[in-house]
Amino acid sequence: MRLDYRKELPEATRAMSGLEQIVDESTLEPKLRELVRLRASQINGCAYCVDMHTKDARAIGEDEQRLHLVAVWREAPCFTPRERAALAWSEALTLLPETGAPDDVYAEVERNFTPRERVALSLAIVAINGWNRLSVGFRRPAGDYVSDRHPERGSA
Repeated sequence: MRLDYRKELPEATRAMSGLEQIVDESTLEPKLRELVRLRASQINGCAYCVDMHTKDARAIGEDEQRLHLVAVWREAPCFTPRERAALAWSEALTLLPETGAPDDVYAEVERNFTPRERVALSLAIVAINGWNRLSVGFRRPAGDYVSDRHPERGSA
C-alpha cells in the first residue's frame, strides 16, 4: 500500500461514509446498490472494491451466478429492467468522458426510478467512483475484506 488514506485524513473517510449512508437509507434495493458498486469497480479495475462488493452482495443473499455475470450484464437474461437501467447508468457515469451520460440511458433510468431514487443512484455511483480512485491510487490491497452485512429480510 502506498498510503493509508483512512489514517491520514479520517474526516474525508467519514464524509464519504456519510454519503454512502444517505444512499443506503434511500429506497434503492440493497442488492441493486451492490450490483452498481460492483460494476463501477470492475470498470475502474479496483480489486479491493470488487472483493468487498461481491462479498457484501453474497452476504445479503445475492446469487453467485448473477455476480459472475455483472461484467456481461447486457448478454445475461437474469437482470431485471430496473437493474439493467442502473447498470447502464453506472457505466455511463463511470465512463463519463466517453459517454456523456447519453439521453437513451437516462430515459431508462427515468422509466425505472423515481426522481429521488435517480439522485440516490447517481450518488451511489459518485461515491463508488471516489472509493475506487482512493483504493486504486493508494494501492489498497484486496482479499482480506470480511463482510459484516447480514441477509436483508425477504431478500434471499
